[in-house]
Amino acid sequence: MGGQTNAKTDIIPKKSFFTEKKKEAISGYLYISPFFILFAIFGLFPILFSFYLGFQKWNGLGEMEFVGLQNFQWILTDKVFWVSLSNTLIMWILGTIPQLIIGIILAYALNSALIKMQGFFRVSVFMPYVTSTVAVAIVFGVMFNSQEFGLMNVILSWFGQDPVSWSTSWWGVKIAISSMVFWRWVGYNTIIYLAGLQAIPHELYEAAQIDGATVRQKIQYITIPMLRPIIILTVFTSTIGALQLFTEPLIFLGRTYREEGISVVLYLYREAFANLSFGPASAAAIILFIIIILLSSVNVWIANRLGR
Repeated sequence: MGGQTNAKTDIIPKKSFFTEKKKEAISGYLYISPFFILFAIFGLFPILFSFYLGFQKWNGLGEMEFVGLQNFQWILTDKVFWVSLSNTLIMWILGTIPQLIIGIILAYALNSALIKMQGFFRVSVFMPYVTSTVAVAIVFGVMFNSQEFGLMNVILSWFGQDPVSWSTSWWGVKIAISSMVFWRWVGYNTIIYLAGLQAIPHELYEAAQIDGATVRQKIQYITIPMLRPIIILTVFTSTIGALQLFTEPLIFLGRTYREEGISVVLYLYREAFANLSFGPASAAAIILFIIIILLSSVNVWIANRLGR
């Protein structure tokens, strides 16, 4: 018909909510989600629950009872806790600090052109790290046997010394456990320092050689300042690892929990799973967490001043 017009309407397709960009983002999150799910279940939840238990009285089966700061008060007045803390600090000094110093020396030697078969020695020095901690503790338990036929007592007898009761004497236990820590971790730190040394431009050493610098001056003015970030990393991780010492004293001492070698982590393990006092054990874990933060901060501050 003449007066009638046909209105033509354009149909606009509805935009999908899941665009290609959103699909890619969702796909990426799904790929990385297993880590965060496992961390939330086995990492974050135990940490938060431990902080919650620090203020509760609980034996693991019955109902929880809120006790406020009583667990912390009990821990801080317990003589065994302070003994375990002093043991941990002594074993940290005996086992961790020497391994960092020896690790730098070994890394400098392995990085030298004078050392032949560098690949063999690098693998050999790293082998203790990949060895099972339980196996290391068992082997060292045989070496530091308190009987006269123990390897270390036999070596002492060569110098006319009396046998040492390594598993019961105050210093014997600490020396034995510190030796395990040193032997297992010195190679790990050596490889890290070696990687840092190989990142230092060789031209710096050549320029220092032309200027007549000695080996000590090269280490003091080139190696240590350039390795400062690596040293901070190893000091930080080694401090945390030393304060969390558990497997070595547990295997070496067994479930006797003797005061000569009990560490802080072994102490809270005893409170939780031997005495069924999960509240004090969690309070000890929180106190240890604070101590780790403080000591790590101090060590990083000291290491950060190296080479300045």
